[in-house]
Amino acid sequence: MPSVVPPQYGRACLGRQTLQGLAMEREQTLGSGKLFVGVGQMAKIGFIGLGVMGYPMAGHLAAKGHQVCVYNRSPDKAQRWVGRFAGTSATSPREAAAGAEFVLTCVGNDDDLRSVVLGAEGAFAGMAAGAVLLDHTTASATVARELAVLAAERELGWLDAPVSGGQAGAENGQLTVMVGGEAAIYQRALPVLEAYAARVRLMGQAGSGQLTKMVNQICIGGLLQGLAEALHFAQCAGLDGEAAMAVISKGAAQSWQLEHRHASMLAGEFEHGFAVDWMRKDLAILLEEARRNGAQLPVTALVDQFYADVQAMGGGRWDTSSLLARLARRGK
Repeated sequence: MPSVVPPQYGRACLGRQTLQGLAMEREQTLGSGKLFVGVGQMAKIGFIGLGVMGYPMAGHLAAKGHQVCVYNRSPDKAQRWVGRFAGTSATSPREAAAGAEFVLTCVGNDDDLRSVVLGAEGAFAGMAAGAVLLDHTTASATVARELAVLAAERELGWLDAPVSGGQAGAENGQLTVMVGGEAAIYQRALPVLEAYAARVRLMGQAGSGQLTKMVNQICIGGLLQGLAEALHFAQCAGLDGEAAMAVISKGAAQSWQLEHRHASMLAGEFEHGFAVDWMRKDLAILLEEARRNGAQLPVTALVDQFYADVQAMGGGRWDTSSLLARLARRGK
């Protein structure tokens, strides 16, 4: 049966349904509007923010055949993206969002997110009722809930969908996405998310995606400090660090960080991933949330102080495994 899309949403369809193995067209309802989703079709997408994560994520969408219009605060970067991928660029978030069924944002922090979503030139101003905004920024649960309410007032969908997997995960289309929002909206957005994600899960209502990303960052900080201490201890004890990691990686100490970061840490190379400056931003958000919900995070708070030491060493742009450099300097 051919897809029927109401004129106000344009002819570009929203993507194939993957849930429950359905191979038929479904009607989805958002607020007072209806969207008719056809199998195997592509969506019109606005993508705002072409940083180290957003640039390849938008590229995957274009490569899958979606119609992508990008916006970036630095126009030159948007033009480079257009030159590499099949898409267009806009001069404002509002222009990028105009006529889009999905608008994706991937910016720096709460203030950056508000600046590209709200106001006369923000994405909300360009979005038609029934469209969905997916936010991939690692931001606070507070701003996610705030923008979810404002989206609902405009009859827009909202999903907070922070990602994990780093630049390599974005480039390889292997990200993990933690999502907060309404189940029906999540189902509509899932085919879009699958363009660059290996794992996607709905965690609960608006804000739940951001809260889950905080859990992720708590784990990463503690694991990296433990790994840094283990490598530092091995070096001080006169052990072959590589040999030590090879043997313990086959037991209970195994982790992604050990497998993928120990060699570069031993080599003193800290240019392989998420920057310390950004990690401290994330830790500040989650520690503030912990103060609100009563969670006790003594190790995380300590790791945050250690990252402040790395910044003081001039390592703000080093990756998060640079905790070892702090121990090495203090051990001299």
